[in-house]
This record gives sequence, C-alpha cells and structure tokens, in this order.
Amino acid sequence: MRRPAPAGRCRRSAVLAGGLAGALALAGTLTGDPAPVRRARSDPGALGLLRAAADAARRVPYEGRRFLTTGGGGRAATARVLVSHTPGAGVRYRSGLTGEGYRPESSAGDTTGFTPATLALLTRNYAVVRAADASICGRAARVVEARRADGSPAGRFWIDRDTGLMLHRELIDATGRPVITTGFTEISFTVSPVEPSPLARPLGGPSRFPGASAGSPVENSGARAAASAWGEKLDRAALAGLRGGGWPVPKDLPGRLTLHEARRENGGGALHLSYSDGLAAVSVFVQRGDLDARGMAGWQKTARRGRTVYRRESLRRWAVSGGNGYVYTVVTDAPQSTATAVALNMPRDSAPFWARLSRGARRLVAAVNPFD
Repeated sequence: MRRPAPAGRCRRSAVLAGGLAGALALAGTLTGDPAPVRRARSDPGALGLLRAAADAARRVPYEGRRFLTTGGGGRAATARVLVSHTPGAGVRYRSGLTGEGYRPESSAGDTTGFTPATLALLTRNYAVVRAADASICGRAARVVEARRADGSPAGRFWIDRDTGLMLHRELIDATGRPVITTGFTEISFTVSPVEPSPLARPLGGPSRFPGASAGSPVENSGARAAASAWGEKLDRAALAGLRGGGWPVPKDLPGRLTLHEARRENGGGALHLSYSDGLAAVSVFVQRGDLDARGMAGWQKTARRGRTVYRRESLRRWAVSGGNGYVYTVVTDAPQSTATAVALNMPRDSAPFWARLSRGARRLVAAVNPFD
C-alpha cells in the first residue's frame, strides 16, 4: 500500500466517526427534548465542502487504513480496517474481525456520513462554518465545524484540499472532548490492481440481533448474508400504511433526532429506522414479538419508569426493550446513555393508537458496519 507524501500518522485528536454515530451528550441527555436551538447562519462555502466530500467519496480512487474509536477513558473501543475504493466498483474492506467484504458503489458516500437528508438536519440544528486550515495524514486539509447555538464545536471535519475527500471527523461533547473519532491513518489516492477475493461478502447484509431472537446475541457484524436483505427505502405512503397497521414508527425522538430513512426486511419482516440530528445517528430495529429475557444473558439490566432495558457496550452501544407486542433494538456509536434513553422512549403506552399493535414473529436480521 502506498503512503501519501509526505507520509505521516494522523493526529489522533483530529478524527470523527464515519456513518452512524454521534453523541447526544453534545446537547445534553436524551431524557427529554432540549430547549429550542437558536437558528444560526451557516456558511454556504462550508456546506459546499461537505457536499463535495460526499461526491468525492464516489469518484476518487483511494486505498488506506481507517479506524473508528468510540467512547473515552477506560471505556474506549477501537476498530481498524483496510479499505480501498475503485469508482464504479464499490468499496472493499478487510479486517481481522469480519474478514473481507465490500460495499456497493451506491454506498461509497458513507465515507462522509452525509446524505442530502442529514445535511438538511445538520443545518437545521447547527451552524456549519469554516475553521482554520490544518494538516492531517501529512496532507493539507480544509476544516469545517458544526457549532452549537453557544458557538462551541459539536463536530469537526477534515477535508483533503486536493481531492475533496473526507479524511477525518470527530464528534465533540459539551466539555470539548471528542467522543467519536474516525478517519484514515494512512491513505493513497491510487488503488492496487488486486481482484476481490471470491469469499468477499457484502457488508451491510443481515446478522442476528438480540431481543426476540432465539439463541445468543451477536455484537459484531459477522455472519452476514446478502446486503439486499433490507429492501428499498420506504416512502411516505409506505410509512403511513405501516403506522395505520399499528407499527410504531415515531417521526421524532428526544434530542432533536428525526427519522430520515426507513427500510424493511425483505419478505415484510423487521423495520430499520435511521434517526439523526445531522451529527448524531441512531439505528432502531423494530420487530414483532415479545422480549425474551432468557436470550439476554450477560447483558446489563436497567429498570426505569416501569420499563426494562437490556444494554451492552462494545464498539457500538446496544439497548433492547419491548412493549405491546414489539421489540426495539437500538444501535449507536454514541454514549450508552443515548442508546438506553432511546430504548426507554420508544412507544409502549396502551392509548388507542398503540392498542392496535399486534403480536407476531420473533426474528430480526440487520447489519452494522463500523465503517459506514
């Protein structure tokens, strides 16, 4: 693998999560909605850099080493992976944890963590501005910050000056401490002509989640099948039909989290609901069934306000709860308090709308790729 010139290791404090991820400790806790945020003005040039970075992730060839670190202090966890991107062919990953896999070209933009929908949420909740240029991985970079109403940084992004590719990102809590960091430690803007292994698996396919499933919970992204297990995105009409049929699909969650994408497992199974405030990201998997406590051995148990939540901390934070014939599995890179609070706040009341909820299958499949 070629190294950039000049070669150099990235500053560890100058990095942020790739995809899913964010700490709602940035704005407080998820025990309730924070006070309305004063709308600050974003810099069109800074927003243009983020849009261009999403485009660069699809058109720029590269290979290198990426890492993701979540948490802090003694609870920090890190994953590392070799990654290469060939425009038109997708992104290939290699790691000791998951072996070799790939993402389709349509997912190349996951390197930035932004879509038009999440960029819109970002500008709704934060001011996006330029910061002083810097260097990272031995390369000159333009720096963009997402700032809270009080002017403090909530997120920081390093964008390669020459290619426009996102090199590093970090999510920052209210004390100024990075809580999620991700990016390249090495990068080259050429790709070695190596054919993918015939054993390479699509990343993003299903793996068994805890909750209503039989057997032991799975914490990592192994045991995947095809990425197509999750169907196409659900449109408004499809979501309205699901809600009318009793499925709990909240539009908003505490902490200014807004639903920006929903998919359903092929065959009409579980739902994958993606929430974000533009920086923080939380996945909620909803499946019909009853929470089977026997399958949660080894998980920490929390009981609050008459509801039980099972939680586990690893590279990602997990929280599982149930109510009225549904099981909710929450997965995020954010602090454990975020996952737990979301699980506690998922619908469970017996008001007329929720009284229509029915019981059903006890299976959930999903995928969690640390480098989305």
